[in-house]
Amino acid sequence: MSGPGPGDGLDPAAEARIRASFARQTMPRTLGVTMTEVVPGRVVLEMPRDPRFGQQFGYTHAGALTTLVDTACGYAALTRMAADREVLTVDFTANFLAPAAGELFRATATVLRAGRTIVVTRGDVHAVHPGGQPRLVAAMQATMMAVATPPATPGFPAT
Repeated sequence: MSGPGPGDGLDPAAEARIRASFARQTMPRTLGVTMTEVVPGRVVLEMPRDPRFGQQFGYTHAGALTTLVDTACGYAALTRMAADREVLTVDFTANFLAPAAGELFRATATVLRAGRTIVVTRGDVHAVHPGGQPRLVAAMQATMMAVATPPATPGFPAT
């Protein structure tokens, strides 16, 4: 499946539904993640560096990066799912290619293949430095599953 082309956008209702779903995500919100792009088959999320999410050498922790790119992969998959579906991660493999040193981390996720129930995605995380070239620091392949919207869980935002 090729990526979206120029002018390929989601219809406004689908984009609103996806952005509303993303807004209910408490973990990415804690990490400061924002959705900067959502088009059919592709989502871009960004996360600022935050020393609270560092590891012992001062790099951003792999858990924070994994959350960022898993979330991006999930929402890329959701762009290819029916309007009455939500998304859950089935499986992923993450490879960390360089230390996560940067002022901003950008996860770009694309759909590799979308079926009715299962969607396979790929996500890349780039570290961004002011005035510098983005550097690839992590790559993920993830399998996502379309599910009926689950009932609300007490203590979590309503869907």
